[in-house]
Amino acid sequence: MAKDGICREVTVVSRGFLSPDGERNGLWRLAVTNPGWDRVAAGQFAMLRPPSFGQDIVWGRPFSIFGVTPGTVEFFIQTAGRGTARLAELSPGDPLVMWGPLGRGFAVEPDTPTLLLAGGVGIAPFAPYTAFHPAPGNLRLLFGHRVPLDAYPYADLAGRIRAESFHEKEPGDLDRFLDLLRRRVADYPGGLVLACGPRPFLAAVADMGREAGARVQVSLENRMACGVGACLGCVEKDASGEPVQTCVRGPVFWAGELEAFSGNPETAGQGGG
Repeated sequence: MAKDGICREVTVVSRGFLSPDGERNGLWRLAVTNPGWDRVAAGQFAMLRPPSFGQDIVWGRPFSIFGVTPGTVEFFIQTAGRGTARLAELSPGDPLVMWGPLGRGFAVEPDTPTLLLAGGVGIAPFAPYTAFHPAPGNLRLLFGHRVPLDAYPYADLAGRIRAESFHEKEPGDLDRFLDLLRRRVADYPGGLVLACGPRPFLAAVADMGREAGARVQVSLENRMACGVGACLGCVEKDASGEPVQTCVRGPVFWAGELEAFSGNPETAGQGGG
């Protein structure tokens, strides 16, 4: 396993798009040299900061770890602001500083039926989850997306486990997707439901999981500056109203651990350990 939080200078190995749709929508893969990581917990993340940030962009940017090989660490990224736009300008051979792996990953219970729910770039942490899970036959993926499917690494995951996708193209599609989501979650009473995606998506999954009697984990995409709990820029309230740093205690939480997803402010820690 990798040693958590170590800061290393690494080098860009490759940067590219999976398809023309990915290029048009700013969805791309980045591979950097592996500084000695063996394996990570799916759901952990790393902070990236290239020298090109200079003094204009002080802090690094957090990204879910998409893959680890003996030679590379990979990320799946969407350009969404100044930081990711600068990263998208990197070329093979360019240096950058990376610190990680950071945070807490998803639960792995080989004998438990597990539903993976991903929205958009929230598919990234499920690549290592499906690659290293000891019982992939117990996994199922539902992936919701707005950009055409070939822009995402969906085919990689669908080649390992049972998977389905839903392309949201029109306003009415959201209701249809939520209906499909509810039906899938209802199939997992007592099972694990793991979700990564936009915050409203996570809130809906947490509600559905409670109704179905499933145990739900959510991976938050909060803004982060340091990644190690020092800056307090990613704080959430736990189920008792106390502040917790997403980068240290998360980014993966049991839904019942957080006020925003517990459904009851008095249910601190409910849903797992």
